[in-house]
Amino acid sequence: MIDPHDLFRLPAGVETRWTSPENWTGAVGAGGKTLRGRKGAPCFSLAAGASRVLAEEAGRPGMLRRIWATVERRDPEVLRGLRIEIFWDGAATPAVNAPWGDFFGQPLGRCATFESALLSDPEGRSFNCCIPMPFRQGMRVVVHNESAVDIQKFYFDVNYTLGDRHPEDMLYFHAWWHREAPTQLRQDFALLPYVEGAGRFLGVVVGVVADKQRYGDCWWGEGECKAYLDGDHAHPTLCGTGTEDYIGTAWGQGQYAHRYQGSHLFDDASGLYGFYRWHVPDPVYFRRSIQVTMQQIGCLFPAQAKDLQARGTEVYSIYEPDEPLDLAAFSQEEEVTLFERQDDWSACAYFYLDRPTNNLPPLAEARSRIQGLSVASGASARMDQ
Repeated sequence: MIDPHDLFRLPAGVETRWTSPENWTGAVGAGGKTLRGRKGAPCFSLAAGASRVLAEEAGRPGMLRRIWATVERRDPEVLRGLRIEIFWDGAATPAVNAPWGDFFGQPLGRCATFESALLSDPEGRSFNCCIPMPFRQGMRVVVHNESAVDIQKFYFDVNYTLGDRHPEDMLYFHAWWHREAPTQLRQDFALLPYVEGAGRFLGVVVGVVADKQRYGDCWWGEGECKAYLDGDHAHPTLCGTGTEDYIGTAWGQGQYAHRYQGSHLFDDASGLYGFYRWHVPDPVYFRRSIQVTMQQIGCLFPAQAKDLQARGTEVYSIYEPDEPLDLAAFSQEEEVTLFERQDDWSACAYFYLDRPTNNLPPLAEARSRIQGLSVASGASARMDQ
């Protein structure tokens, strides 16, 4: 929530800066010089394999406040092939390391219209982030084009302030992405792997490609979200009740986008789902460590059993995990069962930490990030509308 008093106060010593192709450095009085100031450089090109610094400051405290961008092509090759990095206070390793689309709330290489408290895409063709990102001694925002596509038109602006006075307990913003295609049987998917330090888990954007070839139309989202805090081992301190419950709905999920939770990418026919949850009104704090996971559990109705049997799918019930379920016998039952699944899951996790770097591994290479998504998304198409 915005403190209304902040809207009419002028903080001492705080200055506003924007970087864009019209003013790459954000320097005072240096914007819009190309073509006599008549919109001479609204965008830039980014060749395949190239990188570009979008904003950089050193030696002063400040706050990244908003990042906006759009590109001429928005498909899996580009949205997963572009990579964003953000560095704090001169660190050698990035605090933010994620595919461009996923970082801005667009999983699975598809753009969907949505509005949330922290990320948005009002018409399915832009990328907006207003997560507050403070720094003490500087920052650097970098985009890498790890796709095979030359981006001819890349528009952006990075909005930040300098001279902000931060409290002693200020935390640094981090974001990290990974994918399992497929997930492991009976192994919970790590929305956020083990992280050392003190901080706050801000939330997550998740993409799921349900394996319809193996499981047909069986519901995939019965797994519970679990947060292991400060030394939790066998069992977590925080445990939810189901995937759709975690994002604020119930009994399955449709398409919606709310302030702190949403299911904005919903293609049931293709088995493509994208959803998010922000822990803004319900903070998740940790003092020593955190790990956040989601169980890989589905729901099977007796009427679906013969379909799975015809597909040759082996099903393990969570209630009797040692032997495959007798699908022919189960088709005559009246009650549903829950079973262990394997699907294609990816997640971009957002968190604050008491240090400018984290212990998480590097981002996977571009090919593995993109693999299979062009087919799942119905081909890599240009979307210039």
